[in-house]
Amino acid sequence: MSGTSSNGSVYELIGSDDAPVIVLVHGLGLNRQIWESYASRFAHRYRVLSYDLFGHGESASPPGIPSLTLFSEQLLSLLDELAIDKCSIIGFSLGGMINRRFAMDHPGRLRALAILNSPHEREPEAQELVEQRALDSAAGGPGATLDATIERWFTAQFRAANPEFINRVRDWVLANDPENYALCRQVLAFGVIELIRPQPPIAHPTLIMTCENDSGSTPEMSLSIASEIGGSQVIIVPGLRHMGLSENPSFFINALAEFLEQLPDTREHLDRIQV
Repeated sequence: MSGTSSNGSVYELIGSDDAPVIVLVHGLGLNRQIWESYASRFAHRYRVLSYDLFGHGESASPPGIPSLTLFSEQLLSLLDELAIDKCSIIGFSLGGMINRRFAMDHPGRLRALAILNSPHEREPEAQELVEQRALDSAAGGPGATLDATIERWFTAQFRAANPEFINRVRDWVLANDPENYALCRQVLAFGVIELIRPQPPIAHPTLIMTCENDSGSTPEMSLSIASEIGGSQVIIVPGLRHMGLSENPSFFINALAEFLEQLPDTREHLDRIQV
């Protein structure tokens, strides 16, 4: 099923109606299509919701100044409209900040979190660099830093072997409204501050993944997130950069599947469908 919610969120919902719900939240400049292989794989056992963030893909422009809270409320409204009481949220990059904000704001609506390649507290020099990139985007639009972004996102080998996919990603980013893209990049730059050492702490089952060579969402950041969420699991994917979920989706999917299958509601559902 696909549709557009009352607030202009374009979404796709696939899988059995009685299965546990997984929500997939994409990153800055991208859209729900980044999850195609994930949604098709998970739909065999779960009900899978993917959607475009405000100002991305086919969704409407944000109804206010972009912030983590605005995006958290976008998701809450979509869940309410689709009559989804609880879900597990898999968020990539900016999406991994949004799902943490959602966990802080609406803990009763959440079963579990998967935080993929998502930033956290930065050293002062790194914070300044991220802020400068956000300002560069404001000055020149999504294309101003896109070449450098693509290099940070993908390994050289993958870029050389997959030019069609790289061009598809470039087209997604360039399709963004320049003003909204710049504002969302500022959310990525500044939003981590409100996620550091939340009180009360996030208490949901959590898997945190990043890639060894992700310069913007480093292994150290993932370990720092884990130190603030009791009982969370951390996986560092060797060799890859920020978009490891696209370079090696099978690795990510298998790790996510193993994590999700540990959840009580998933085990109960699998037991039922196997009877």
